[in-house]
Amino acid sequence: MANFKTFLKAGHPPTLFASFLYFDFCFAIWVLNGAMAPFISEAFNLSPAQKGFMISVPIMSGAIMRFPLGVLSQYIGRKRAALVEMGMILMAMTYGYFVVKTYSDVLAMGVLLGIAGASFGVALSLGSGWFPPQYKGLAMGIAGAGNSGTVLAVLLAPPLATKYGWQNVYGFAALTMLLPFLVMLIFAKEPPDRADDHSLKDMLKCLVEKDGWVFNAIYIITFGGFIGLSNFLPTFFHDQYGVTKIQAGQLTMLAAVMGSGVRILGGHISDRWGGINSLTLVFVFVIGLMFINSTVPSIVVTTILLMLTFAALGMGNGSLFQLVPLRWPATTAVAGSMIGEIGALGGGFIPNAMGLSKQYTGSFAWGFLAFAVFACFVFLVLKIAERRWTRTWVGKGGKALEESHVYQTENV
Repeated sequence: MANFKTFLKAGHPPTLFASFLYFDFCFAIWVLNGAMAPFISEAFNLSPAQKGFMISVPIMSGAIMRFPLGVLSQYIGRKRAALVEMGMILMAMTYGYFVVKTYSDVLAMGVLLGIAGASFGVALSLGSGWFPPQYKGLAMGIAGAGNSGTVLAVLLAPPLATKYGWQNVYGFAALTMLLPFLVMLIFAKEPPDRADDHSLKDMLKCLVEKDGWVFNAIYIITFGGFIGLSNFLPTFFHDQYGVTKIQAGQLTMLAAVMGSGVRILGGHISDRWGGINSLTLVFVFVIGLMFINSTVPSIVVTTILLMLTFAALGMGNGSLFQLVPLRWPATTAVAGSMIGEIGALGGGFIPNAMGLSKQYTGSFAWGFLAFAVFACFVFLVLKIAERRWTRTWVGKGGKALEESHVYQTENV
């Protein structure tokens, strides 16, 4: 408790809380179509491949929007960028409530849901911007735990859709955005760590740096796996085990809550143990668990395995973003948004792989296996990059370097 009080005193807790709440509600809205997928699929009699594509549209749309929002935040400030985004989300949900009637409308709405998915880099950078390097991992873990919005979506959307109709859930979602908007407006303060002397060219350097693309590949596994699975699991549980739509959401919630909670632990452990060491452990667990998941055992065993899988993925997300501000200290929002963009794009892999696997083989097994094989390749890339990283901008195992030995990593 004393250590946590020291952590809070080192930064600005109201801004951290506002960032968490902003990300939490945005995340809930981003995954709405995935949470309501069994209802939408039934309404339009979708094939497995169509279900996978419909679920992947918001994921890919949100990924594409992340980097532009991160760049905008460097110019107008992260707090202002967050407020602008939440205003746009409110308008998008209003459109969904009044306009969405057909499958084509659902796909268009999926694009608009992507606005909410753009919040990632801004939320984490805003929440951690007041904290010193030794606490960045924990601060980003707390802000990033806003991906618990998945839990809100899969727990609340199915009952609301059952009682009021799935189209009306968009209206309820619009009303919820008022809370994080007001909290952000009143309590958050722009952190002092923004570098005003960086040109757009300087900020875009992370797009072409090798380190950036290694981070992208890792995040495709950790976050892409989290967002892809959390969106597809309601459909998976409903189609594979024949549970009700509400039960499918509840089972998904059990898995998703593990990933959200452990993200904080992942950031905290990485501050102490090193982000690279943490990621090594994460990959070993994820690869093994995905291979076992491919056997599609009983519903009880599958639920336990998926809870463990989400816990590993959540820890991986926290571990990776302990490293981001160490590598790009002055342009964390831009780098974080770029990594979040590619990682979220990778999240579209699982719904499509699972849908195609089911449609052409009659089983979801090949979707799990494809992800496991991809994770093996990325793990190899991480271990190769580790040798160079620990010689340049980070300490052994991924720990923050002492203040007197910090490299000017923007030019590495």
